[in-house]
Amino acid sequence: PYTSTLALTNATLPYAVQLANLGWQEACRRNAALRLGLNVVHGEVVYKGVAEAWGLPLVDVETVLEGAAV
Repeated sequence: PYTSTLALTNATLPYAVQLANLGWQEACRRNAALRLGLNVVHGEVVYKGVAEAWGLPLVDVETVLEGAAV
């Protein structure tokens, strides 16, 4: 249990620190791995699976983040 907790902490802590230091929008602008976790940004669907499942238009995540106010 201790080993798995340590491994999980080591894997996730850098993301948490980046989110805390930059805010979610700037962190997602800078980090492609964080962008992959986004489904909807400011009411725009940015994840293909969600768009297909709900029959909604897919918007490019980078385009939405560029226009998003910090």
